[in-house]
Formats: sequence, C-alpha cells, structure tokens
Amino acid sequence: MSWIKEGELSLLEKFSANVLKAGPMPKHVAFIMDGNRRFAVKKQMERQEGHMQGFNKLAETLRWCKHLDIPEVTVYAFSIENFKRPKDEVDGLMELARQKFEKLLEERENLEKHGVCIRVLGDLNMLPLDLQQLIAKAVLTTSSHNKCFLNVCFAYTSRYEITNAVREMAWGVEQGLIKASDVSEALLSECLYTSNSPDPDLLIRTSGEVRLSDFLLWQTSYSCLVFQSVLWPEYSFWNLCEAILQYQINHKSIQKARDLHQEQQALHQLEADRVCVAELLQHHGNGKPADDQKRQEALQHYAACREERIQNFLEALKHKRDSYFDDLSNDAILAEEGSEK
Repeated sequence: MSWIKEGELSLLEKFSANVLKAGPMPKHVAFIMDGNRRFAVKKQMERQEGHMQGFNKLAETLRWCKHLDIPEVTVYAFSIENFKRPKDEVDGLMELARQKFEKLLEERENLEKHGVCIRVLGDLNMLPLDLQQLIAKAVLTTSSHNKCFLNVCFAYTSRYEITNAVREMAWGVEQGLIKASDVSEALLSECLYTSNSPDPDLLIRTSGEVRLSDFLLWQTSYSCLVFQSVLWPEYSFWNLCEAILQYQINHKSIQKARDLHQEQQALHQLEADRVCVAELLQHHGNGKPADDQKRQEALQHYAACREERIQNFLEALKHKRDSYFDDLSNDAILAEEGSEK
C-alpha cells in the first residue's frame, strides 16, 4: 500500500467536508492508532496482518485529511514500551517499517508532487541500524517539502522526549551557549522532537481506550481530546468528521485557554528577566538603586542578549540533529556502493 492514497471523496463526503470547513478546522491532528491487534483477533488473522491493515488505514486517513485541508498529522507508530512485546511481534513491526520506508523512497516523486514532508520523531538509536539508515534517507528526501507534514513517532514516549529535552538544555549550558537562567518552559518546548510543529489542535485515540499512553503529553495540554471506540483498521471518514465536530464545539474554550497560557508565559518570562536585571544592577551599582530609565534600558538589553543566546543554541541543536541524519544517510550510501563492488 502506498503512503499516498489517490482518489476523490464521494459526493456525500464532499458535501459533509464543505459543511465542516465552514467552521474552525484543526490544522494539526494527532492519532493514537490503537486496535490493530484486536482487529486481527476479531478477523481471525495474524497479528502482522492487523498491523498491515493499520498502515493501510493511515494512508486512507491522510487522504481524508488532505481533502479536509488539514496540513499536519502526527501518529503514534511505535512506543518504546512496545519493545516489551513478544520478540516475533517486535521483529514483524521492524520488518513492516523497513518495507514501508523502502516504499516511501520508491514514491519520492509522488511525495514531491503532493509536497509531503515526512518527519520521524523518537530515539532512533533504539532501532536496527539498517532501519535507522532507511528512515534517515526518507527524512532527508522529503525535508524540503512544505505543503503537508506527517510526523511519525517511532521508538517514542513523551516522558523520554521531555527527559531528552532537559538533557539538550543541560548540554547547551555545559557548552556555554546558554545560561542556566535562560532555561524556561518556552525553551523546553523548542528542545522537544516536535519543535518544528505547532501543538496539535485535536488528538484522536481509537479502540475505546481513554488514556494517552505517554503520547505528546506536553504538546496536548491545550488540545481537544477525542476517544472513539472504533478499532483503528475500521476507522472511517465519518469517525474523523465526528472528531472534528467535537473540536469545533470546544474550539472557543480551547483557544481561550491557549491564549491565556501564552500571556502567562510572557509574564513569567518578563518577571524572570526583571529579577536577573535587578541582581545585575545591584551587583554593578554597589548596592545603589537604579532609576526607572536605567532599569528599563537594562531590561531591554538583557532580553535582547538572552534571545540571541537562545537562537544561537537552537541553531547549534538543529545542526547536531541534522548531522545525525546526514551521517546515517551517508553511511547507507557508502554501504550500498561497497556492496556493488
């Protein structure tokens, strides 16, 4: 099955899509694609076939999202916790991933036509080396595309992601790129795997489970959460419409909460800057109080310097992460050239 499933909506689906699009639409939807194994049991098929049907449903869902003008989708493909499953099932999932990323590379022209950018988020070092290399090639092949984005969370949990973000900030302090006082909620967000994406507007979990299973815990604090009883391989266009309708019903309250949070973040940052500036002025002024103008000028200068430090740190972090994919891709090319000789 292709990553991009062609085809138009039916007349009824088109009509319903147009009705939905008259209201506020989510720009980023996340899916916990749950129920593949239960679907396999229900249909009396092998587990691996259930997972294959789940991937086919993802391709179909991406087509629906395209017609609904949803430009970004994030999916929970493989949790770090999934490594605890039976070895034959884990091996089967790794092989399925190999097949699908090889297929993706074969479809590069189609992905370019649709402008699909594939990002893979997680600790890829946990995966077999050949799969890491395939993923790196797929990510680099589509990195310049910017019409729509598919984020595949693989070897991922949210707690691991947040822990890794803290490590990245600690690295920045150790390297002298940022100061400990620069560490903030906003900076941590920039160090997450999802730093290139806006937070999801809508998160959907299928199969009837009503928990997030360590998926995008930080990013979905102000998202609409919809839990649906349908098994993922049986997901339909109408299930997606139902979830979007739930988002539209709750849109105002969600947006209000997001706006309030952003205002509070800005106020917290301003207060933190004032504390740092007051300490600096007191130190350099031998304990003498500074006038209001001097404090304001110092505050502006400090904020500008902090922003410059943070931007330099984020550029260094991006270079470090890009180098990981570049090195993997280059190693794969060298290995292919060596095998041909």
